[in-house]
Amino acid sequence: MDHGGHGMHMDLPPFTVGRGLAFSSGDPFFLIGCVVVLGLYLWAVLRLRLRGDAWPVGRVLAFTAGVLTVGLAMCTRLNDYGMVMFSVHMVQHMILSMLSPILLLLGAPVTLALRTLPSAGRGRIGPRELLVKLLHSRFMRVITHPAFTIPLFIASLYGLYFTSLFDTLMDTRAGHIAMMLHFLGVGLVFFWPIMGVDPGPHRSGYVMRMLELFAGMPFHAFFGIALMMASQPMVNTFLHPAASLGIDPLDDQTAAGGIAWAFSEIPSVLVLVALLFQWYTSEKRQARRTDRAADRDGDSELVAYNAYLASLQARGRG
Repeated sequence: MDHGGHGMHMDLPPFTVGRGLAFSSGDPFFLIGCVVVLGLYLWAVLRLRLRGDAWPVGRVLAFTAGVLTVGLAMCTRLNDYGMVMFSVHMVQHMILSMLSPILLLLGAPVTLALRTLPSAGRGRIGPRELLVKLLHSRFMRVITHPAFTIPLFIASLYGLYFTSLFDTLMDTRAGHIAMMLHFLGVGLVFFWPIMGVDPGPHRSGYVMRMLELFAGMPFHAFFGIALMMASQPMVNTFLHPAASLGIDPLDDQTAAGGIAWAFSEIPSVLVLVALLFQWYTSEKRQARRTDRAADRDGDSELVAYNAYLASLQARGRG
């Protein structure tokens, strides 16, 4: 890896950041979380298969890839470099907020949970009933509404990096974990109503979903351009990089802005392709339903017409 023509030694020891806090690769919180989440998903798929129900392999692959991208961002040396280099941190941010959520949502985990969780029975409340209640709650309607998700998506960029909040969060392990979870959560609630794979409170038409997708992208691009054009470092965390890294903090910030500006294109195309495919399959299903209805109507009209002819023939004999 090379920044500004200087070589970088990849075999780095754990970094010391903030108030003497040591971070090392393989954050145990995210490592355990990834293992548990993927294990539960695969167990649910196996349970479906054992009872004879099918579950698309594509969804399993998408969800697994989503979990692996979280692991890549938070459970490898990428996490170490993200603590001392703005550009690498921005890669983590983009993965967690724009790539991992899309892949996880394509795995349809909510649908899988609804199909595998047992019903508690009449008058009783179990995990499945609680999940259904949550999906229909006012809280879920608010946090998945575009009027909430789009401003939240934008505020997560400008409100975090252009204030002292970023430096405060990076000062502690708990703050760093909370920030990374926030990136993932914002991505999930932003893309959930747009992807439309799992059931949710809001299901706009396909054109409206595309408008929602692209509504926040200009602000994302402006954020990246603002970082690239800044004449001084915007955050203090990366102000004094280790000499062994051989990087200039302003150059590193410019690279971070370029990553933020360019990275949004890939997830946008991925979501757009998924939306167009869903739209195409939905139209095909609707066409088949219309054809079946027309066939039924045609058959009933034919039967009625034949009955009418039979009645005329019988009347003629009489």
